[in-house]
Amino acid sequence: MKVITDAGNLKGVRVIVRASLNVPVRDGVVQNAFRLKGALPTLRYLHERGAKIIIIGHIGRDKNETLKPVLEELQKHLPVHWGGDVTTPDFTKKAEQLIEGECLLAENLRQDEREAGNDYSFAKLLAAHGDMYVNDAFDNIHREHASMVTLPTLLPAFAGLNLAKEVAELRKVMVPTSPSLFLLGGAKFETKIPLVEKYLALYDHVFIGGALMNDVFKARGFEVGTSLVSDVSLVGAAFLNSPKLLLPVDVVVTGPMGTQIKMPHQVAPDEKMLDCGPATVAMLAPHIRDAKTVLWNGPFGNYEAGFVESTETTAKLLADAKAFSVVGGGDTVAAIEKLGLNSALGFVSTGGGAMLTLLEHGSTLALDRLG
Repeated sequence: MKVITDAGNLKGVRVIVRASLNVPVRDGVVQNAFRLKGALPTLRYLHERGAKIIIIGHIGRDKNETLKPVLEELQKHLPVHWGGDVTTPDFTKKAEQLIEGECLLAENLRQDEREAGNDYSFAKLLAAHGDMYVNDAFDNIHREHASMVTLPTLLPAFAGLNLAKEVAELRKVMVPTSPSLFLLGGAKFETKIPLVEKYLALYDHVFIGGALMNDVFKARGFEVGTSLVSDVSLVGAAFLNSPKLLLPVDVVVTGPMGTQIKMPHQVAPDEKMLDCGPATVAMLAPHIRDAKTVLWNGPFGNYEAGFVESTETTAKLLADAKAFSVVGGGDTVAAIEKLGLNSALGFVSTGGGAMLTLLEHGSTLALDRLG
């Protein structure tokens, strides 16, 4: 994979940077700048070497969401100007007026349906603004969008500093040092079965929490009440019998009797599982303490609904452990940020689904286009 540090003289070179800009915004203000902080090393590298920088990216799921709040955050660190719609003559004029070291931020690419549709004409339009392409958007590396997989075929293409570091750190945990522990939370088991099977073979133990645990308990014949479950059935799945598989020994439920802690087989039809209980975290504690490699993606409870206890307690245990740790996933990272534990962990990834895709497949089409 070619990295931007291999690109040579950048003075006056027009560089298109596909950056990780998808950050939470409320009332027009960025709520968590973790991903933007990850984008800064590449942007500063280009700025200091006199490149003319075009920053492109996306934000949110709604087509109408704007990157203007991101502009305000980036302007705290670099000379960044607003470009607006990348398809307009006004954007082209602003791009042509850039001086060395300046940045121009384009509006949310996903406002144009051709981005997600991987449309060649859209990629060609983007390419017209640059002499060189840099992909630093690790959080989007699993998407086959125009700015991710077609644009790098039209210009000399390099990985950004954040993307290169993400790949290097994640590839370390693909060959773990034993004792090793993989902690997997979140939801949507239908997308994670191959990952679980692969890492049960690679790791000494794999723990399954979050909404994923509901699918396992359902497959084992337990009552799951009104808990969130996936569209896929795990009945008969061979990995459920693996001696390496660790599961919650208690769960937090809500129902007519309020919030309670129960054993998995005690859940009633009118109750909903929303977190792992304290006995589960206590069960995990010695595994975390003794591990040399810990990989973690996804919260163990419904974090956004306030069920944070097992996730945050686990984060504290991991921060105190001696293991090399790699952690990712939006709510998992939010917990780590909230507790101020970033520096106590080995590596905190900017990707969630992208991280899982790379762990499962070892690469993606967007990464291959940087080779």
